Amino acid sequence: MNLEQLRGFAEIAQTGHFTRAAERLHLAQPSLSRQLQTLEAELGVELVTRARGNVSLTAAGERLLPIARRMLADAQAARDEMADLAGLRRGRIRLGATPTLCTSLVADVLAEYRARYPGIDVEILERGSRSLITALMEGAIDVALIVTSVSSGAARAVLEREPILGERLVVVSDPGRPDPFARAEGGDARAVELHELARVPQILFPENYELRVTLDAAFRASGHAPLVAVEGAEMDAALSFAGRGIGVAVVPAMVAAGHPGLRAAPLADSALARTVSIARRSDTAPTHAGAALQGVIRDVADRVTAPGSALARTVTRVR
Repeated sequence: MNLEQLRGFAEIAQTGHFTRAAERLHLAQPSLSRQLQTLEAELGVELVTRARGNVSLTAAGERLLPIARRMLADAQAARDEMADLAGLRRGRIRLGATPTLCTSLVADVLAEYRARYPGIDVEILERGSRSLITALMEGAIDVALIVTSVSSGAARAVLEREPILGERLVVVSDPGRPDPFARAEGGDARAVELHELARVPQILFPENYELRVTLDAAFRASGHAPLVAVEGAEMDAALSFAGRGIGVAVVPAMVAAGHPGLRAAPLADSALARTVSIARRSDTAPTHAGAALQGVIRDVADRVTAPGSALARTVTRVR
């Protein structure tokens, strides 16, 4: 039994006539007759009776008709649903991103994506890069925006990774207080050397932060140790503490750009940067919604790094 046989049977029942049913289905009448005969043979019952050119349903046909109509309606609903998914009129996408990216890049990505595809539901998982890689490999998310520093090999666990942005690290501080890194002669902000940073009280993130791991490694390599003001602060707290003059904090450039009330100066060592990447499993094809999301991420990355943008000096496009 297949849908074509059921469609032919339902059309015969609707018209009460083989010829008219065949015309409506754009079939030759002998083909329609064979379809019905095959269906009757498979079910082991007669479905219609023929008398003087007219067709009427048998008791078995009467029982089958509502079932056939439901099956045909379900098949059409499935086609419509798949068309909606393919046309991005409805669906769901699960995006993972780090906390720092959720407060910067992801906000722009979601605003753009929702404007283009309002029927797609977006589910966000906010975790560190290592946790996102695990979630990605377990199938808990479809796409991840992860962060890998030059000192990290965590991204090697991802089956497919597309770097999109290179982001400098910057030092943020309270603009209401003297700039600890200003040139003595001019008092203007400048790039900060690591040995200078080590002499200023810092607000440090938890030890499992990728950013903290990168800075700790850089300090060890340089033979310096940071002067700790507060340790273990999450991003929002660290920014608030820096704004109150408790210490300085090293944060990604895109995060600093979202807090114009703070003074920001880039680290002089260009190696103290991080790469933002789109990650996904390579053993499964991306859904239409997932492919569209990746396209939006690339568009936002292009806009963020365009010449003349506020982040052009500290964020670069990676292709």
